[in-house]
Amino acid sequence: MAHMTATPVATRGFFLDGKWIEEGDLVEIKSPFDQAVVAQVFQGQKKHAEAAIAAAVKAFGTTRRLPAFERQRVLRRVAESITERKEEFAHTMALEAGKPIKTSRQEVERAIFTFTVAAEESTRIYGEFLPLDWQEFTAGRWGIVRRFPLGPIAGITPFNFPLNLVAHKVAPAIAAGCSMVLKPAPQTPLCALMLAEAVQQAGWPDGGLNVLPLSNDDAGILATDERIKLLSFTGSAAVGWEIKKRVGKKKVLLELGGNAGVIVHSDSDLAYAAERCVGGSFAYAGQTCISVQRILVEQSAFGRFTDLLIEGVKNLRIGDPLDESSDLGPMIRESDAIRASDWIHEAERGGARVLCGGKRRGSILEPTVLTGTRPEMKVNSQEIFAPVVTVESYDDFSQALRQLNHSAYGLQAGVFTRDAKLLFQAYEELEVGSVIAGDAPSFRIDHMPYGGVKDSGQGREGLRYAIEEMTEPKLLVMNLR
Repeated sequence: MAHMTATPVATRGFFLDGKWIEEGDLVEIKSPFDQAVVAQVFQGQKKHAEAAIAAAVKAFGTTRRLPAFERQRVLRRVAESITERKEEFAHTMALEAGKPIKTSRQEVERAIFTFTVAAEESTRIYGEFLPLDWQEFTAGRWGIVRRFPLGPIAGITPFNFPLNLVAHKVAPAIAAGCSMVLKPAPQTPLCALMLAEAVQQAGWPDGGLNVLPLSNDDAGILATDERIKLLSFTGSAAVGWEIKKRVGKKKVLLELGGNAGVIVHSDSDLAYAAERCVGGSFAYAGQTCISVQRILVEQSAFGRFTDLLIEGVKNLRIGDPLDESSDLGPMIRESDAIRASDWIHEAERGGARVLCGGKRRGSILEPTVLTGTRPEMKVNSQEIFAPVVTVESYDDFSQALRQLNHSAYGLQAGVFTRDAKLLFQAYEELEVGSVIAGDAPSFRIDHMPYGGVKDSGQGREGLRYAIEEMTEPKLLVMNLR
């Protein structure tokens, strides 16, 4: 379906200190599906990044003093604004990210929810009363603890959720009363710039949010400048840990990669487990940190489960992201599809079998299921970030848990079983940020604490948890003697 050339190419400035700036280099944003130019954006330079930090520092003097009802009002207005432009956001996302339109709409709904929850949480930033008269000499003293906004924050977001992962930085920052400089992914800046319009219209102070596409070199200042009090980064593990080395004294929140595993025990509903694993493996061409990458099935159920899985995969429709019937579109870049394809061939040379898929056309990689793999193969040990999943059998549940833990990553894991004892054993033993019982590890609702251990990062997102990271407790001791 040739929708791509219907509209003239728009040129967009970036958002700095309440103004839309058209300076710097013009960069073309291309559709991953057919390489058509979707828009042109101005990319900021180092001087703009410096100006954005200065604007955020100045704005923090205002944002930190805003009462909860005003922060709440801004967040509610942003949610309303996204709601009004729902179809425009979804269409833009399908174009710039190559995300199928029906999946794009789901993401827009999630972003509305993220801002709605942030609006509620902005009025629930509680503290505590502390009795201090526990010793004779402290009689007559008591304390209160209150959380204060940390300061200007830097956010760096990835291409795969170009609206909702931006919302996960911006919404809690507004709720906490922090100002922000945001660098969106170079491939997908359009949704972030549209969101900046919504925040501006909602009445957030000038400089309270600055959104600038920047080169990685020019964005380096966000990590090193001491006026930024927290850096919140979502992206690859290699880049995230490298940034952490450079941040100095500032707090850092890292939401990094994963190679999520699932255990399917023979007592579970195999048809449901297979259906959830198909969705969890291949939504957005596997380009999510909690995409299902490794499935371990109890030996007695292996044949039946694998048949159901492949049947589900064969029903997926690949095509133009703007086509309502497409389940799967392109990968973000052809080079990523080539890399994933190379890993598949490498596994095959090592004795793995392709049960379905495996072929590549440009940036589109067919949904692929592999078996006969070994744990050390790249398709299992590294993050493939592509529509590829491995399925293997196990005899012993404890051994399956050990196999899932045999990974540098630890973001989320899924466990399908009706045995409560096994579920609690998995909860106890799995080295991950969350265990999803009765579902695939790709499950997320936006207010839950989301984040991982090991190479998957540190800190948690999810509105209340992010607000905690973006605020600092301060104690007031009262001596009433």
